[in-house]
Amino acid sequence: MKITKICCIGAGYVGGPTMAVIAQKCPHIQVTVVDLNEQRIKDWNDPNTKNIPIYEPGLSSIVAEARGRNLFFSTEVDKAIDEAEMIFISVNTPTKTYGKGKGMAADLKYIELCARQIARVAKQNKIVVEKSTLPVRTAEAIKSILDNTGNGVQFQILSNPEFLAEGTAVTDLLNPDRILIGGDTTPEGEIAIKALVDVYANWVAEEKILTTNVWSSELSKLTANAFLAQRISSINAMSELCEKTGADVSEVARAIGMDSRIGPKFLKASVGFGGSCFQKDILNLVYIAKSYGLNEVADYWEQVIVMNDHQKRRFSNKIVQTLYNTVADKKIAFLGWAFKKDTNDTRESAAIYVADDLINEQAKIAVYDPKVSEHKIMNDLNYLETRSVTDNKNAVVAFENAYDACKDAHAIAILTEWDEFVSYDWQKIYDNMHKPAFVFDGRNILNAKELEEIGFVYHGIGS
Repeated sequence: MKITKICCIGAGYVGGPTMAVIAQKCPHIQVTVVDLNEQRIKDWNDPNTKNIPIYEPGLSSIVAEARGRNLFFSTEVDKAIDEAEMIFISVNTPTKTYGKGKGMAADLKYIELCARQIARVAKQNKIVVEKSTLPVRTAEAIKSILDNTGNGVQFQILSNPEFLAEGTAVTDLLNPDRILIGGDTTPEGEIAIKALVDVYANWVAEEKILTTNVWSSELSKLTANAFLAQRISSINAMSELCEKTGADVSEVARAIGMDSRIGPKFLKASVGFGGSCFQKDILNLVYIAKSYGLNEVADYWEQVIVMNDHQKRRFSNKIVQTLYNTVADKKIAFLGWAFKKDTNDTRESAAIYVADDLINEQAKIAVYDPKVSEHKIMNDLNYLETRSVTDNKNAVVAFENAYDACKDAHAIAILTEWDEFVSYDWQKIYDNMHKPAFVFDGRNILNAKELEEIGFVYHGIGS
């Protein structure tokens, strides 16, 4: 089966970049990304591709190359579904905030709505590809909806989880460690798997394209994120012990990272992990384990989240304690709001929760992030619903540059590891701050010795 038209439902952090790269590498395939959010589609179609809604290094040039040739962004969902032979579902799957599984299970209402829309519109056989992060056996539910509410056409469901790291998404897509495709072991399922393999084979070596049954594919995504988050929480747990014993967590991480059985990746102690995947996927794994009565398994993975939350609270508590047990009416400059560098994604960013704690202590927060707007910062805080919109607005101000954000501050908190922070004129920043001037490096990216020679009181993580 030769694919000539692809539709992707969802123009977010996964759907947009993934489809842009597929379109660039497969000029013979028409790729249409659809979304009900009119403003988001308008932004994707902005003549200046540097204004597209998602910031990823290299993405704007790929969109500029393919858009209008074989890459299209549209709100005409039904039309794109009808025309496509292969449909990717790449919509949001947040953690449930209500009912059974609240706080742990994935909320699949958007997935179900997509499935019902596909079933209603489709007049020819379709291959439907799960691209969102989903709990195990979701494909079974999607197939049930499609087979029982559709127009009698045949659907094949594939699981093709994404393994993108925001900030390096384009590199990850162009040179992936692996592509994972799960599907039925029936003859029809094998044909569908081969069709998707052929799409990726336009630029990915076939030995890197793994095929499994659909259940293994779904669980592999959750497992991968759980293992990575576990490493972060493990080194963060050791960072607290290092601070108590006089060890340096960076030295510990370097020493154990040279063990070939462990390796150096994801051993960077920090204020905590954020993003849309790690916490959500671990909570989903916890819920699945509990639903099968595997309480010890659930408790084990839940502790990864407990440790991450503790690390955020510990960071904000350290700021308060160091500033003589009060930050009331003191200006704390936040450098960084995105959950990691090279992205404008702020979902579950540590900065949100540290700011929330400090605002509760009546601090004044000044924020600078090179890619995150003041509007987004305020929305993140307002979403917590811990205080009124007015109170948040009175407590937080965003600045266009770091020097203005740090002027007259009592302390600086590094919350995102943006490269530009390292190259600042820190003497100039110090000269314009209240003394003593504190730096709380939540990402361990600055040179402690150089800052202390200037006059800063420096506090890193785990040293």
